[in-house]
Amino acid sequence: MDQKYKFHYPLRVRYVETDAQARVFFSNYLTYFDVALIEYMRAIGYAYKEMVDLGMDIFYVEASCQYKGAARFDDLLHIHAHVSRFGNTSFTFEFSIFKQPRDELIATGRIIVVAVDIKTERPIHVSDELRKAVALFEGETE
Repeated sequence: MDQKYKFHYPLRVRYVETDAQARVFFSNYLTYFDVALIEYMRAIGYAYKEMVDLGMDIFYVEASCQYKGAARFDDLLHIHAHVSRFGNTSFTFEFSIFKQPRDELIATGRIIVVAVDIKTERPIHVSDELRKAVALFEGETE
């Protein structure tokens, strides 16, 4: 599987994100995935505020991370993200994090997202607009 995706978000590790071992604390990788997910949505023209204005919110129902290396304070990371699957009410993001400048793969993971109605917080169909925005950005044709 190709672990580099069309979209990546650059992020520099802050001191506060490290632990007593001088490495990025393990849970911060999930935060990095979250940042990349939100920035991906913005990049495809489907920013969070716009989505909420259209009556849709998102809940994260599953998250996972596989650690392949380590990052430390001041490392520059490229967090790659893409939507790998759409269901009726859910979609799956996959992530890969590469430490620069050697482009070393240090983590992979995923977040499963459920689309919900902003008022009822009940699952709803993932909008066709979102599906089209992802397809257009990723260069997929129907």
